[in-house]
Amino acid sequence: MAVCQGYGDQVAMKTHWTFAGIQASACLLTALLLSACASKPLPPDWQSNAFAALKGFSAAYLSGNTRLADFEFARAKFEVASTGRADLMARAELTRCALRVASLEFDNCAGYQPLAPDAHSEEQAYAAFLTGQWAGLDVARLPLQYRAIALTAPTQPAPVAQHHGIETMQDPLARLIAAGALLQSRRLGAQDIARAVDTASSQGWRRPLLAWLGVQLQAARESTDQPAATRIQRRIDLVLQDAADQRHSQ
Repeated sequence: MAVCQGYGDQVAMKTHWTFAGIQASACLLTALLLSACASKPLPPDWQSNAFAALKGFSAAYLSGNTRLADFEFARAKFEVASTGRADLMARAELTRCALRVASLEFDNCAGYQPLAPDAHSEEQAYAAFLTGQWAGLDVARLPLQYRAIALTAPTQPAPVAQHHGIETMQDPLARLIAAGALLQSRRLGAQDIARAVDTASSQGWRRPLLAWLGVQLQAARESTDQPAATRIQRRIDLVLQDAADQRHSQ
């Protein structure tokens, strides 16, 4: 089968799984468009426009630019809505939900819920994973990078020192999404909380970094570790001050 045979349908069906790791997959998608499909018709404009908008949404959201993130996501929904396909809109909404989970903003995937009846089994499984509803979860329907996490996580709340192998996940965004899902389902240990902080910090993702530092700060206060709490608060203040300075300079 030619590489690009049915390419438009493939993109339409796999859009969400690409966006879930959008930072890592942008170069791959570009290569597919420019090389593998050079002799084939390009995909419809809505696909490339929706991809660009979701990519912009991801970058803006993770950096903490809510206004731009909302604009880009509305643009993505506009493009997807032109297809009249609720299943694709469900995938877009799950993209937003996944980023919110990575940033510990849990809302039960509210934008996805009205679209759930038209979602495919893969989207339904991913929504259950993101919202911490792991009882009876169809792990085989999850995106590949999350299956091992779901299979090895305990059914009871995790001990403080327990961790679940998110350090082996190569994609930093997927790692944060998995950590958020584990935290929401009360299956995350202290080691993975620290790893999530390090992941967000290394990527310069202000929104999830502040969220995960907040979790660390709460844990330090609950354990009466005042030196750790003071150190974490200094990091939070640094991130917040930098954001404030940036706003004032604009």
